[in-house]
Amino acid sequence: MMKYCSLAPTVVIALSAFSVDAFVANQRRSVAFNRDTQVPLRATPTDAIAALESSQIESVNSIAASIPDLGLKPDLSWTSADGVSIGGNAATLDARDAPGPANIAWLGSVCIANSMSSLTIFNGPLTIVPHLLSRCVVHADTNTMSFNLDFRPRGYGAYEMVDAAGNYPGPETLGRDAFTYSGNRKEYEEKFGTEEVVAFMQSTMASFEGAAAAAPPTELEMLTKGPLAISVTMPLTDGNVAAVKAAREKAAQYWLGWALEDSHAHRPGAPVNSQYVYDSKYRQNAYSALLPVYSSFFGAADGAKLTAAESGPLDEGYVGGGS
Repeated sequence: MMKYCSLAPTVVIALSAFSVDAFVANQRRSVAFNRDTQVPLRATPTDAIAALESSQIESVNSIAASIPDLGLKPDLSWTSADGVSIGGNAATLDARDAPGPANIAWLGSVCIANSMSSLTIFNGPLTIVPHLLSRCVVHADTNTMSFNLDFRPRGYGAYEMVDAAGNYPGPETLGRDAFTYSGNRKEYEEKFGTEEVVAFMQSTMASFEGAAAAAPPTELEMLTKGPLAISVTMPLTDGNVAAVKAAREKAAQYWLGWALEDSHAHRPGAPVNSQYVYDSKYRQNAYSALLPVYSSFFGAADGAKLTAAESGPLDEGYVGGGS
């Protein structure tokens, strides 16, 4: 079994006690897939990634224009002149961070020609804004697309423990920690996983042609994914490319709006160090969850190279001078 860092401060529960079906069956956030597979295949991998990457560049530029202290990390970026290749295709990485007031620990915007467009944002401990995952991989051999979109909570909410009815273990199972986890879930739902955002995720799902749920999440994916996460595969079509493009643009807008909201900044007296420790463990788990995914897509060597590059440095503190 793969080793991982427990995100729960004091309680460790065997994940095998909770089924994957229970994890994805939260009734409030359930969505219906359109399983009509009779859709025209007009889009090409080259055109699809070009469209998604152009859109992603606009989103990153908008974020950078709104957050002046978001600076480039040239030593961790890949430019076209660097000649980096992943899976036989040219790859670029626009790496940035803002260790100051904005407290963005890592922004990684990746493009692999003909294959993938991905945006990852990890926030620092001076903000409670969710991390953002927005990734689309095109599989030319099957004319399909894999799409992942997630607003990832900053506090452990025991999301992997939800049962088929949408209920979570209480104090009889978790002790007093159950109240902490419940409080974290409540804060996320009230500030980020609002009815508006839930409706956006549901309408995004409904906009896809012939979409089906991706493979069941691994243990590490269950520990790192949020309650609203989208993970689907679908045919490579013009309609699906347009729907993915629109969803990713809107997700980036949501994230930016939250990042600019003063009420989401660190509260005086709040435990910055404990948030930093949690974030560090989370990013280690996110890296370990991503590694087999990219290895399956691009091979072991390129998968490891891409995972390390996109995940950013795992041992740097972005506490903005706080403690």
